[in-house]
Amino acid sequence: MASGANKKVGAEGASSESGGSESGSEGRPVNNFDNNNTRNDDNVISGGEKFEYSGWVYHLGVNSIGHEYCHLRFLFIRGKYAEMYKRDPHDDPSAKPIRRGVVGHTLMVEELGRRKINLNDFYILRFYNRLDETKKGEIACDTAGDARKWMEAFDHAKQQAAYELSRRGSARNKLNMEDEINLEKHRPRVRRYARGWKKLIRIGQGPEMLLRRSSSLGAGGRPDAYFDADSGDVVEAHQWKCVRTMGGVRIFEDVSNSKNGKGILVKAVGVVDANADTVFEIVLSLDRNKRYEWDTITGDLEMLDSVNGHYDVVYGTFNPRYLTWWQSKRDFIFSRQWFRGQDGTYTILQFPCEHKKRPSRSGYERTIISPSTWEISNLSTSSSSNTARCLVTQMLEISPRGWLKWRNNDSQKFEKTVPYALLSQVAGLKEYVGANPALTSVSSTSFVQSKISHVSSSSSEFEDAEMADEFYDAISTDSSSEDEDDDNDMEVNKVKKIKLKNVSWAIASLALKRTSAPDTNKELNSREPPINLEPSQFYGSMRRAKDEGDKNCWSSPDGTGFMIRGKTYLKDNTKVKGGEPLLKLIAVDWFKVDNSATKVALHPKSLVQNDAGKKLPFVLVINLEVPAKPNYSLVLYYAADRPVNNTSLLGKFANGTDLFRDSRFKLIPSIAEGYWMVKRAVGTKACKLGKAVTCKYLRQDNFLEIDIDIGSSSVARSVIGLVLGYITSIVVDLAIVIEAQEEEELPEYILGTVRLNQVRPESAVPLEV
Repeated sequence: MASGANKKVGAEGASSESGGSESGSEGRPVNNFDNNNTRNDDNVISGGEKFEYSGWVYHLGVNSIGHEYCHLRFLFIRGKYAEMYKRDPHDDPSAKPIRRGVVGHTLMVEELGRRKINLNDFYILRFYNRLDETKKGEIACDTAGDARKWMEAFDHAKQQAAYELSRRGSARNKLNMEDEINLEKHRPRVRRYARGWKKLIRIGQGPEMLLRRSSSLGAGGRPDAYFDADSGDVVEAHQWKCVRTMGGVRIFEDVSNSKNGKGILVKAVGVVDANADTVFEIVLSLDRNKRYEWDTITGDLEMLDSVNGHYDVVYGTFNPRYLTWWQSKRDFIFSRQWFRGQDGTYTILQFPCEHKKRPSRSGYERTIISPSTWEISNLSTSSSSNTARCLVTQMLEISPRGWLKWRNNDSQKFEKTVPYALLSQVAGLKEYVGANPALTSVSSTSFVQSKISHVSSSSSEFEDAEMADEFYDAISTDSSSEDEDDDNDMEVNKVKKIKLKNVSWAIASLALKRTSAPDTNKELNSREPPINLEPSQFYGSMRRAKDEGDKNCWSSPDGTGFMIRGKTYLKDNTKVKGGEPLLKLIAVDWFKVDNSATKVALHPKSLVQNDAGKKLPFVLVINLEVPAKPNYSLVLYYAADRPVNNTSLLGKFANGTDLFRDSRFKLIPSIAEGYWMVKRAVGTKACKLGKAVTCKYLRQDNFLEIDIDIGSSSVARSVIGLVLGYITSIVVDLAIVIEAQEEEELPEYILGTVRLNQVRPESAVPLEV
């Protein structure tokens, strides 16, 4: 086990030093399940390797008499099955699971962000059935990194279930039986132990780290993936120029927008010798003692309000005498909004704001701190290195006055300003981490080999056990006979770690100039003559753009602004510019609804139901359900001019299972024009929607409808709320892609695009039910 040995737990709240080098914050197999930069999905499963994930969590919930409970539990995932124990079964093979269930294909895992439990901050994961959200449960994790690894573990379990469903003829009936809900509070009978599970991945640092917060931050390296905070799936318009370096940190200016008379966009970029999970915890922490060691300006911070797990409001004070001796003390208030992308990159948005709890204070001058963002992403390391690295980017908007003089060496006063102190935070963070070995010397992601595989069960033996409950049912049902744990004398087995081979990505710059055009002969039936998709035959409630300057309308750009997987992606990770979309966008509806609207293609007034729509060979209907007051639905209609080839990737997607669709359906967002903070919030990376939000599919006649519930994710709700605040002044580009995961599916192609130009919410048309 890569975790340090679990020590006997002492008084709650005492401080302990974990050391960090044996932190056990790893939880990844060599295949990266959610990283778009690696070939992932079925390699581990189909390769014959069997993985186990285990670690300590808090089980949260409400019992049958309405009392909230918070129990320390050992969570174990084997294949598609999950179990909860009071004791670590590796230490006590006779331990019986108190909860067990199937990680079925309807299970959704949502990250709820931070929540205070026993006066400490923990990261909450919510489990629910996407077909019935009343079936749900929650667990709490020690760090954001642990929450990420548990999400990946559950995703891998869902992949295992999908693999078994596709490879075994009887699995379909078996899975249907397991999907049946059993809410009986039975005590599961003792399962038989078996051999055959090859790898054990421990998550977290053991129960003492949940009960006793360490004075240092736990860390877990992630050397099996390469991330670049400025590279993504969108061709951005920024033109960054390095204008200074200080303390190993580069200072950049966006010279493409430096002459527009507005604020100057600048950023500080540095490589920090710790993993992204650790650095994220440091930046988010309000601990005064820690911040004094690296933050020269915002060291005194106080939480004013926690809106939700991904949004809070912070008050701070600072004394600027070291900047200019005559100035009075200052205070400030800002809101923080954070989330983690599917590629593992953390983004923190910081806005100046006001709050009723902190009006103007006597003796202090209220300062409006510049809007800023943090982006923290892991970097690859050599296979022999025991140190993780991440790229930290802090971006902020500052007034042009003084900046240009400082950049041109006409003035040295910039070093005595608040923006300079903010840009110095990356350098301070870099030095702080470098001076703390517990943060920098972290173990690389490793497999942990079970000493004896008798603690693991084969799939066949699990199927013989009473495993009818889905996992969300198993953790949401509380038994009144359960007592608080007093099993605090658990010692963790020491095992041999196996270092992973580092993957070195070679990016060919010339390949980026190539474009990827869809092979219509492969995706569509070339033996059928194409029909004429005359735009005048189709119309929706939103206008088609007359020209580039038109507003509150839509258009369909080509795919050259998006980066997709090239022909050699599985070998060298090369992405290329997209080409013309395979499907043509023929209409857009912009609806206003009281509740979320689904199955819009079945509505009598839908485009698909009119005479022209019924004659189309194939229509892809994308229904983006936008949570707001009122709610909105953006419905996109993409048409093919010929029938779909059933053996093609599009044919498999249109006629396949929901599991297959969830694993392949990608959306690439881009803010083509608009406020830079909105651009950073939306990002430039492709999002696998089936993993991020709830997607429902309707396949009938000549169409496939995908209903995308953006409100099913707290992170997505937060981002869309920010976008809606600026929607009348921004231009949004979207590209739809079916992810290629096999050699014969490459290169990828753009399925469809849309550009939404300065949409007005009040122009939405009510949808009559």
